[in-house]
Amino acid sequence: MDSRSYVFFFGLLSLTVIALAYDPDTLQDLCVADRSSGIKVNGFTCKPDSNITASDFFFAGISKPAVVNNTVGSAVTGANVEKIAGLNTLGVSLARIDYAPGGLNPPHTHPRATEVIFVLEGELDVGFITTANKLFAKTVKKGEVFVFPRGLVHYQKNNDKTKPASVISAFNSQLPGTQSMAATLFTATPAIPDHVLTTAFQIGTKEIEKIKSKLAPKKG
Repeated sequence: MDSRSYVFFFGLLSLTVIALAYDPDTLQDLCVADRSSGIKVNGFTCKPDSNITASDFFFAGISKPAVVNNTVGSAVTGANVEKIAGLNTLGVSLARIDYAPGGLNPPHTHPRATEVIFVLEGELDVGFITTANKLFAKTVKKGEVFVFPRGLVHYQKNNDKTKPASVISAFNSQLPGTQSMAATLFTATPAIPDHVLTTAFQIGTKEIEKIKSKLAPKKG
């Protein structure tokens, strides 16, 4: 292979890597999600244009605080493609997070998106941990913004014991996904073997079972 062939090959390889590093741009104005379709694709198949309405681009679910009735003291209301069909292929979504006094949005990750929060009310202690195990933490107040890089473990806690708080979260994904650290490890189905958890956390089986019982979904 001569030098020009090498240049061409590596140039083509570079373009391919760049192309694969980002979600592709949409190839049409609209691809409103047809969530009833049984066809599996990376995202959702498109509704016929004749079935699209303005309601496909509307959602009122984050206009008011959610009712917080869990032990951690926070409630997340997603405004993603599962709620707004018109977001399909657009690569953006929102969520509203409401915190009871002292409430916590426990450590979790979003595998498919970076998150930016805007504080609507209250004051929060927030932070994320890098893969080098370094914590970046700050207190944010009403009107302020904080960024959680894609895939990194992060949390938010309302540091006021008497007043609620709320934020709006923005994501660069139509469906960012969420993995809560505690729930992922202790309530997976099928369950992660106890010997894996006891070794990882250096605690006994009784402690593992106690944690599982506290995190188990409440039976109606």
